[in-house]
Order: sequence, then C-alpha cells, then structure tokens
Amino acid sequence: MSPLPNDKSNSSGVTNPLEAFNLHFSTEAAVRLISFRGRVLEFEFFGQVFESCCAFSYFDDFVKMLEESTGIAYSILEVSITGGNAQSHYAVKIIKMDFLDEIRSAIKKVEATVKKRLEDFEITGKEERLLFNEMCFCILTANFTAEGGVRIQEQIGDGFSSLTQRDLAGKLKSLRHRFPTSRASYICENRFLYGSLNGALSQFKDGWTAREWLVKTVKGFGYKEASHFLRNVGFTDVAIIDRHILKYLKEMGLIEMPKTFNRKRYLEMEKILIAIAKKLNLNLAELDLYLWYIMTGKILK
Repeated sequence: MSPLPNDKSNSSGVTNPLEAFNLHFSTEAAVRLISFRGRVLEFEFFGQVFESCCAFSYFDDFVKMLEESTGIAYSILEVSITGGNAQSHYAVKIIKMDFLDEIRSAIKKVEATVKKRLEDFEITGKEERLLFNEMCFCILTANFTAEGGVRIQEQIGDGFSSLTQRDLAGKLKSLRHRFPTSRASYICENRFLYGSLNGALSQFKDGWTAREWLVKTVKGFGYKEASHFLRNVGFTDVAIIDRHILKYLKEMGLIEMPKTFNRKRYLEMEKILIAIAKKLNLNLAELDLYLWYIMTGKILK
C-alpha cells in the first residue's frame, strides 16, 4: 500500500504528488521515494538544479504538492546531501501529520488550563527559592514519576535546601522515593547553586544553550531533566522527552523505541516535536502539556 494517499487531485490533474513534481519540474529536478517507516518518509531529490543554491525551495514546493494532493499536513524533518559536488543528491525526510486533529481537540478542551499552567511556570522562574525547589523536583522525577515528585516536593518544600543529607535521604525514603540515598546526595551536591540560579539562567538567550549548561553543571540532570526544569521555570523552546512522549511518538509511527538514549538521539526526537509544534503554531512547552493530557488525561508540570 502506498504511503502517499492520492484520493485528491492537485491543480495539475495528476493525483500522485511524485508524478506531479516530476512533471512540473521535469527539466530541472526530480524526486523519488526511497523508503518509509510509519509516518516518516524519505525521498531522494536529484537533477541539475541541485547544483545551485536554491535547492531548499524545491523541497518546500514538494511538501505543498503532498498536502494539496492528499489533504494531509506534512513537514520536512531532515535534509542531507549525498553524492559528489558535481551531481549532488539530497535525501529528505518528511513526516506525515495526519494525527494533528487529536491535538487540536485537546487544545479546545484544556487550552485555558494550559495557559494558566504556563503563567505559573513564569512566576516560578522569577524567585530563587522556587527555582531551587523546582530543580530538586526535576532531579526526583528521573526514573520516577511526576506525580510522585509533586507529592514529595509538597511535603519537603524548603527542606531541599536545609535538611542534612542523611535527614533528606530518610525523608525521601519515608515518602517512598525509589532512590532516596542517591537523590539526596545529588540535591545536597547542587546546593552550591542556590542563590545563583536566577542570575545564571538570565544570561542565556534560549533554552537550548541553558540546557547545555545545566546538563554539565547540575548533578542528576540529563537532557530530559534539564528540559523539564527549564519548561517549569518559564522557558518554552525545549522538549521534555519522557516515557509518555516516547510512547506517543512510537504510537504515531514517528520513532522506534530507542535502546539507548544519548544526546544525539534526544535531539533527533526533539526535531520531530518542533515540526509538530510549528504546524500547530504552538511552542514546545504548550505541545508537551497537550500531549501529556492526551496520554494521561492530566495536566501536571
């Protein structure tokens, strides 16, 4: 079965978008389908025009033809050059977004709640005490649950900065955290940041650069935890790729569940979420809350 539905005819009268592109640009460029896995399609573009500097406009034209032909939203995910300089070919990954209506439906249901939650995050990001407590919350959620992290954060509060490491570990154990000893150690090791977090974060122009600093600086932070923290203190341009988001992306046929989860893989998946958010005119913070609602029926933090 073709991965390109052709039930709608485009303006050229050709129902297949590949045929339409190749007919329209026959003297300049051509495209062929290389492979498809789920909703990720890979095409090869070739022809004389791709020796010039205007290649990317042809990719955009092809996406428009796909959308006109199928009535479905598509987005370019990744572009890479293959072949030599004399005969450059481009491999272009494009994702099919025939699932956007489900997200639009969630937006209609909980948009007001999401906006309020994002306002709360901005308030958290302005006060040093709240910033540090939120950092501790995100340390606790690693290999744990957001619900459990919220419950523990409410119980401990400013104890994150005042309890001895031994007392904090005991408190975490009594509150049924999976890793009370290691998480107490991480939190105490990070206390040197208390009082400087607000100033440090204000120096970064975007969440991407702030995240790199956090991953290098905060004990217990990987890319997911750093992204979670940044979203919860007012940044809107990084994605929180947790198990719920991974499950969603897999169910949508956009990824295979990764065996390892390093920086490169994280950023590859983030590109998918950026493409989805852009198509819906959302930022990544908003998209995360809507996807969490779809997957869990809840809006947490």
